[in-house]
Amino acid sequence: MRTDTVYKKAFNRAANMLRDGQLAGELPSENELRRRMCVSRTTVRKVLRELVHRELITERHGLRSTGRPVSDNDYYPDAETTPRAKHVEQQFMEWMLRGDTRPGTSINELELARQFGVATNGIREFLIRFSRFGLIEKRPNTGWLFKGFTEDFALELFEIRVMFELRSAHLFSLQPDRSPLWSKLAALKTAHADLLERIESRFHDFSGLDNRFHRLINEASPNRFIDDLYDIITFIFHYHYQWNKQDEKQRNLAAIHEHIAYIDALESRNSTRVEVACRAHLASARKTLMRSLTRFDETSINA
Repeated sequence: MRTDTVYKKAFNRAANMLRDGQLAGELPSENELRRRMCVSRTTVRKVLRELVHRELITERHGLRSTGRPVSDNDYYPDAETTPRAKHVEQQFMEWMLRGDTRPGTSINELELARQFGVATNGIREFLIRFSRFGLIEKRPNTGWLFKGFTEDFALELFEIRVMFELRSAHLFSLQPDRSPLWSKLAALKTAHADLLERIESRFHDFSGLDNRFHRLINEASPNRFIDDLYDIITFIFHYHYQWNKQDEKQRNLAAIHEHIAYIDALESRNSTRVEVACRAHLASARKTLMRSLTRFDETSINA
């Protein structure tokens, strides 16, 4: 299962490289492709065989060259390129976000495994890795305990988010016209417009859209450490936003409009507009987070 996921993810990466012109004309050696794609030679060879089969590249007399243009239908869907660990993370985040999980809530490995459709060891591996952030804790003979957040923890993490996203947004605006990031951004802009039209009944769906949007911006400046941190960043911000249900629709509506302004700034390629839109949206997110933290503490005390 894992090997298949690695292969499909590598195939999509190769398709992107063909689409944005990183691979043009005669292809480099398998060794060079392996280095660029950060996978094994076995995986590279499997990817190349499939590319030939789909006529995305041609092979003649031992030489490989680019073939027909890459289309959206050539890519493996996200669900097939998501490793098991990532699947568990996504399911866990959704479980926390959709419920009213509060500090002191017990987390049962077996129940989560059944709910997510995975083995208990997959749940346990995730919880162990997630526990390093200090938000959940293993209790002897009693399972896991959700501990909640502190204001200092959230603000320290927010500071990292602002620094990195400002840099990523600037680099995004400098992407060449043929970069696949622009088509992804256009698709997200459409998704925002669609959600805006159905905001009365679908405002809960904003958290997933928000996650996709900010992760896309960060694709302009790939960083494995930030990628790892972004799961907890997403969790903290949307956990608090959705825990306070009172004005959730209004908050999400305002954030959608901020996103659209942010997207317009990115598409303008104007660095000043991009920074202003980015800072404005993140400042709004910080304000909402702090208000949610305050209300969370007040309700916990009164409970």
